[in-house]
Amino acid sequence: MKKLDNLKVAIIGAGRWGFNHVRTANSILESKNITVFDSRPEIKEKISELNPEINFTSNFDVILNDKRINAVVIATPAETHFEIAKKCLENEKNLLVEKPITLLSEEAEELHKLSVKLNLKLMVGHVLLYHPAILRIKEGLDGGEIGNLQYIYSNRLNLGAIRSEENILWSFAPHDISVIQYLVNENLISVTASGSDILQDGIEDTTITYLDYSGTVSAHIFVSWLHPFKEQRLVVIGDKGMYVFEDSIQTEKLKFFKKGFKKVNGNFEKFDNEYKVIEFESKMPLAEEQNHFYDSIINDTQPRTDGKHAYEVLKILNQATNSLKSKREIKNK
Repeated sequence: MKKLDNLKVAIIGAGRWGFNHVRTANSILESKNITVFDSRPEIKEKISELNPEINFTSNFDVILNDKRINAVVIATPAETHFEIAKKCLENEKNLLVEKPITLLSEEAEELHKLSVKLNLKLMVGHVLLYHPAILRIKEGLDGGEIGNLQYIYSNRLNLGAIRSEENILWSFAPHDISVIQYLVNENLISVTASGSDILQDGIEDTTITYLDYSGTVSAHIFVSWLHPFKEQRLVVIGDKGMYVFEDSIQTEKLKFFKKGFKKVNGNFEKFDNEYKVIEFESKMPLAEEQNHFYDSIINDTQPRTDGKHAYEVLKILNQATNSLKSKREIKNK
């Protein structure tokens, strides 16, 4: 706890997800070391009910001018991220910014370069990269458990909530893009996306995005908020086996299937064995994410989801959007 005592953390924005950050920080840090900023005065009462020792302000300058605050979590609407993040960096604050880090690739690149110049931590809240199941898949891939990686697909489907400020691609797909980028150790060649705007003109409710990597690896992401039931499924396919991670079910969330095809005398033969359940530690990804952020500051280490990673994910999102609107493949440059 002594090392954590050196951290004074501010959380900018206490809406639905921002309040989760407040609650998580309250479980990790001394409450007196937490300050929450929100422009809505009624949020003060909500914070006080959680813990009356948490500091609250509706004046953003209080955060910027407090030299004791050395870490900031930004959980405001995405269109505000760049301006807030830049001001915080200029005032010597290490940053954890919720996804997407910004709306424009050049803004994300500017923040990354500024953080490097000022020797500050810049991390993006791609929370699935702190999920023990995803880390176990990465460990298995690196150890050759499923052989050579061939294909990944991810389904993130639900009924609502409908957004009007962003389409389903920007709402859901950043999670999956970040995971695929983390798992695939290849250069991205091209991005192709298609979708349908059913409920609101110009705002896609469902999209499918194809990612083509160098070598033999490719991936697709299917996201929708017009689906009759919730499904969060990641399938990772290799030449010796497959992982299936289903975060939307209660038990047996991560499975290993030793099945696929092998070539025998020039012909493909199927091998198909029973799956086995892979156990993993039951940890809250958001708490793991925050702890990773705090550790990177205390121990001066590079965050897993640093500014460079955030820029790459945002670049793919913008390429997918370009493909969606132009109805053509976008080459990665």
